[in-house]
Amino acid sequence: MHIYTLPHVKCETGLKSRLLLENGDAVEGCGFGAKGISVGEIVFSTSMTGYTEALTDPSYAGQILVWTHPMVGCYGVPTKAHNYCGVPLNYESDKIQVEGFVISELPPPNHYLSIYDLNTWLLKNGVPGMYKVDTRALVKKLRERGVMMSVLAVFPEDEEVSWDELEKKLRTATRYDLINFAHIVSPKNIVVHEPLTKPVATIAVLDCGLKYGILRWLLRYGFKVIRYPCWAKASELLDNSNGIVVSNGPGNPAVLVDQIRTVREIVESGKPVLGICLGLQLISLSLGAKIYKLRYGHRGPNKGVVDVLTGKSYITTQNHGYAVDHRSLVESDLILWFSNIDDKSVEGVIHKKLPVIATQFHPEGGPGPHDTTWVFEMFKKMVLNHGGS
Repeated sequence: MHIYTLPHVKCETGLKSRLLLENGDAVEGCGFGAKGISVGEIVFSTSMTGYTEALTDPSYAGQILVWTHPMVGCYGVPTKAHNYCGVPLNYESDKIQVEGFVISELPPPNHYLSIYDLNTWLLKNGVPGMYKVDTRALVKKLRERGVMMSVLAVFPEDEEVSWDELEKKLRTATRYDLINFAHIVSPKNIVVHEPLTKPVATIAVLDCGLKYGILRWLLRYGFKVIRYPCWAKASELLDNSNGIVVSNGPGNPAVLVDQIRTVREIVESGKPVLGICLGLQLISLSLGAKIYKLRYGHRGPNKGVVDVLTGKSYITTQNHGYAVDHRSLVESDLILWFSNIDDKSVEGVIHKKLPVIATQFHPEGGPGPHDTTWVFEMFKKMVLNHGGS
């Protein structure tokens, strides 16, 4: 075992931290947030800002997140009183969703909306964090090896957690790909959100981990939004709406067998459907396409895509570890809409006959660019043209 550590490290928090990767690489640094041990798939984001949005993004459930930008925490943690239609503006859910957070430096915050620092926030949410780490060197390893399972420990300096204990935890943990995370992050009951003005139509969401950014844009476009647990029946969503959104969410879409069956019923109903991220994968799987796991995923606000129907390109926010096999689209009723500029993976699909569109990227850009928020406008027109009130 080779242990990577920065020389002459002083831990102002009084906590140490150890990170063990599935390939045997070990990293030692300082700890912050909550004491404890967490196991998860280790991934990285190329974002410079937006850590509050990323940490609360349900699509990161079950994962330990590495942040490539060296300074994290500069603007602290904002108040949830800063909201739109009661939905917090700087959060993507009500709590931190990641299993752990790995950063390089932990500076003190300075922002007028900040109510406490990053250290306190992780502590309140029971999430361990690690700093004083060469995160860019760590990301290089993940790019070479690909994402893998890992274990993160945060402990007082005088209560050391051994590498042997971490290795045992890692060896006996259930693999990320086998866990149904959608059931964990989905709301347990129906949740209703009203826009500021009279609704133009009602949208039902199959909520497998809906980001608040998507919710805010639907409300901005005048929709009443009803969020259903991911185990809801297709009839529940169809009977009470003018259109359906199949949300983003965490984990391996192939394990969501019931949701794939539900989505097929929704698609075949003929009602307008918008799928985002996991939603695109579920729509594709429901129509006979196939998925595969990306080597290290697409996570960050600077991912280029091209609309193959118009030739226009856009910068998008993304957070996914799986993709649809473009060759398998010929077996479905879907056609390619967007393609990733870097690796040519599928970034959007359109149904050949039915009012169904889906993007692999996040058109709400939360955080990130708003280049593709027009997708919500397109969906609104589909709903109104289909008889939305």
